[in-house]
Amino acid sequence: MKRILITGKNSYIGESVEKWLMKEPENYQVDTIDMKDGSWKEQDFSIYDVVFHVAGIAHVSSDPKMEELYYKVNRDLTIETAKKAKHEGVKQFIFMSSIIVYGDSSSNKRIINRETIPTPSNFYGNSKLQAEEGIRPLESGDYKVVVIRPPMIYGKGSKGNYPKLSKLAQRTPIFPDIKNERSMLHIDNLCEFIKLMIDNEETGLFFPQNAEYVSTSNLVKTIAVVHGKKIKVTRLFNPLLRQMFGIKIINKVFGNFTYEKKMSKNIEGNYQIRGFKKSIVLTEREVKKDESGYC
Repeated sequence: MKRILITGKNSYIGESVEKWLMKEPENYQVDTIDMKDGSWKEQDFSIYDVVFHVAGIAHVSSDPKMEELYYKVNRDLTIETAKKAKHEGVKQFIFMSSIIVYGDSSSNKRIINRETIPTPSNFYGNSKLQAEEGIRPLESGDYKVVVIRPPMIYGKGSKGNYPKLSKLAQRTPIFPDIKNERSMLHIDNLCEFIKLMIDNEETGLFFPQNAEYVSTSNLVKTIAVVHGKKIKVTRLFNPLLRQMFGIKIINKVFGNFTYEKKMSKNIEGNYQIRGFKKSIVLTEREVKKDESGYC
């Protein structure tokens, strides 16, 4: 049995992974811990095989007053936790970083490969990158360090940009038809990925993503269909939108940001258990297994 400690109690990813692993209580024992005060420092890490560190500030902010807090939480707390885990004999430390270490999406086709150098464009991305740089030297023969740089994570109850697009898809009758490509990761695929990281006792840098790239227009249209809404996608607004690239919100919604697909297949086992359409159905409504007919 693997004993796992998840930092970041009540976090979306932490709770999702906990529920996923506890489907097999004979194989996993999972505890969670709140990192908001200093009491975690008194926690005995020595009883755990794995620390899955998801505690951190997840949203992007441009408020300069927040910069110090981002580095304190996303960088310093991560490094301190990793050092404690190693000192107390934990065998594996798994850190949730982000694709944001590569900067922003682009109006042109952008495919990140293993040779792509991280270029964070804000202190959120930089705090994540500096956390990576602080924990990777801790790796040794008896202490495995896993760094995960996922793209946008979505699923039922998720936060961030996906819920905003979902609300828009249910309300608007028309949406721009721009052929962009983005890597995404459904929460079930992430949970299965984390399970494989633990089972395989992996170490290194990883880039999980769904099997399919997604265009924003197709995403919005698919969400609308799930809710029984009719939506028309049109290229009428494309010339104007292309002139607006460089504006943050336009880049975020219609930009290109993908991982090279072969980067995401270098582990033993298949974690891509949800196809795109089925993942949207599972995200947008409660359904019985295979009720939707999607796969």
